[in-house]
Amino acid sequence: MIPPLVISDRGVTVIGGGVATPYDLQTALAVAPTLVAADGGADRALALGQPPDWVIGDLDSITVGARKLIPAGRIHHVAEQDSTDFTKCLTRIAAPFVMAVGFSGLRLDHTLSALTAMASTPRPLVIMLASDDVVFVAPPRLTLPLMPGTRVSLYPMGPARGISTGLEWPIEGIEFAPGGRVGTSNRANGVVTLRIEGKMLLMLPRNTLASVMTALRLPA
Repeated sequence: MIPPLVISDRGVTVIGGGVATPYDLQTALAVAPTLVAADGGADRALALGQPPDWVIGDLDSITVGARKLIPAGRIHHVAEQDSTDFTKCLTRIAAPFVMAVGFSGLRLDHTLSALTAMASTPRPLVIMLASDDVVFVAPPRLTLPLMPGTRVSLYPMGPARGISTGLEWPIEGIEFAPGGRVGTSNRANGVVTLRIEGKMLLMLPRNTLASVMTALRLPA
């Protein structure tokens, strides 16, 4: 068990080195005010005018210039190479949830590894903000108040199945798997309820963030 380095009774924002706009970061910080940079995400945070509270990673990406602007005591080096910098951050945060920004939009391998980390790290719950999407691992039961026509995509991160109400195309009876059936581009008819077995990513439009946080009962 890795002892937590960052402890918060609110959310924590983790920033990576991918695409992140000022709006992305401010949206995340509004609900998750502690900022942790995953290694080179420190440079991204500084470029957006927001010095990180902590930097965690193997420190092979953060620039010398960024290191000079961050107190040495707030830079935490994790030497092992068996996990990504994002996972290194998640396993050292004790908080109700994490808002992840800067983990999409550039290198696809980094995005895929971040999604894998979300599915394989049970705590804290992670909400990724991408350019057009809110992405999180669906809990076993969820009720989402959505407007009719809202895009609802389900992507399995392993064998998964579920039961739904309120979807244009119900998911009951489908055996989902990454190399088999996936559930992208479904649509809500209104309030959606889901019962999920297995690891399933849920992807919704960015403008549903407030509804997602309410449905997940997260402190805002």
